[in-house]
This record gives sequence, C-alpha cells and structure tokens, in this order.
Amino acid sequence: MSIKKHIPNTITCCNLISGCIATWFAFESDFTMALLFIVIGAVFDFFDGMVARLLHVSSPIGKELDSLADDITFGFAPSAIVFSYLCTFHIHLPFIPFLAFIMAAFSALRLAKFNLDERQALGFIGLPTPANALFWGSLVLGLQEYNIYFEGMEWAVLVGTFISSYLLIAEIPMFALKFKTWGWKGNEIKYIFILSCIPLLLLLKVSGFAAIIAWYVILSVATNKK
Repeated sequence: MSIKKHIPNTITCCNLISGCIATWFAFESDFTMALLFIVIGAVFDFFDGMVARLLHVSSPIGKELDSLADDITFGFAPSAIVFSYLCTFHIHLPFIPFLAFIMAAFSALRLAKFNLDERQALGFIGLPTPANALFWGSLVLGLQEYNIYFEGMEWAVLVGTFISSYLLIAEIPMFALKFKTWGWKGNEIKYIFILSCIPLLLLLKVSGFAAIIAWYVILSVATNKK
C-alpha cells in the first residue's frame, strides 16, 4: 500500500487537531492561543488539498474528512471563542452564551453546500468558514486586549454571531484571491483589497484581521454585478 495516499489525510487530521487545541484554549479564555491554532489549522487546510493534487491521490474520503476538520477548526473553535467571551458578561439569562454554537451548525451547513455546489470553482457563494473564524478570533482578541466595552456589547456580539451565521450560507457571490493573470485588468477588486489590507494591519495589528474580513464582505457585496 502506497504511503503517499495517506499524506493529504494526515495533513487534514493535523488541521482537525489544531481546531481541537484552539477550542480548548477558547474555553480557557486564552484567545491569543485559540486564534494561533485556528491560523495553524488554516495552514494545514491550505496544504492538504494542494498535496492531494500534486500527488494525484484525491479521494471522496479525503473530501469528507476535510469538511469535518474544517467544521471543528473554523466552526466549533470560533463558536467556543464567542461562547467564552459572552460568559465574561453578567447576563441574567444563562443560556444566552450557548447561542454562539449556532455558528458551528451554520458552518457545517456551509461546508456541506460547498461540497455540492459547482459554482464555487473561481469564487465563493457565501462567507468562507476560515474567513469567519479569523474574523471572530481576531475581533474577540482585540476587544479583550484593548479592554473595549460599551453598554449592551454582549447583545451586539450575539447579533453579530447571527449575521455571520447567515453570511455563511447566503447566496452572495464573494471573490476569491485566485489569479488567472497578474495584470490589473480583470483583477482590480483583488488588488484593491490586498493593498487596502496593509494599512489595516499596520494600524490595528492582529485585530486588523477582523476589519479585513468585514471589508472583504462589504467589497464583495458592493461589486456584485447580479
């Protein structure tokens, strides 16, 4: 039995394990480490598909395993981050923080739709789960680091969770950073997005990723020709 056929699935499992570790740190309210392991999971997620194509060992099992790993790393882990953050507020209704896990369910639904949707070869329909996870990980970390609070913020976070859950499955075309050519023509939106990310990161640092994802959604909606 060839060893190379197991390499992509091993990388995918590393993604899943990273998501499990990120979730543990999230429940410990260590949002820095939680975000770090979400990013590590995203790196593994990027390379598993690439390696499978290079080795010509893509398989239906690998596709299903990838979706399972992605829902842990980019669905359950960010939900755990929001859950732990909401638990820091004095909310009279104890079940409210658990509503954060709705995002994990919508992430699973988004991944299932992606596996069956043939329209998403060059772009996305709805917000990709890694982008959603990066948004919540960096946003909560930024709110914690800068000690930002305003009256009713816990409800704003909860509403934001519902909005991002909707965006995961929304029939909204969103561009992907895939280039057929490197010229300006036809890639204007992509280059504008990339260049605008630089000042956001320099100004906001890690929490700038939340602003970048929000800007990505706004730009996708604004440039949607349908």
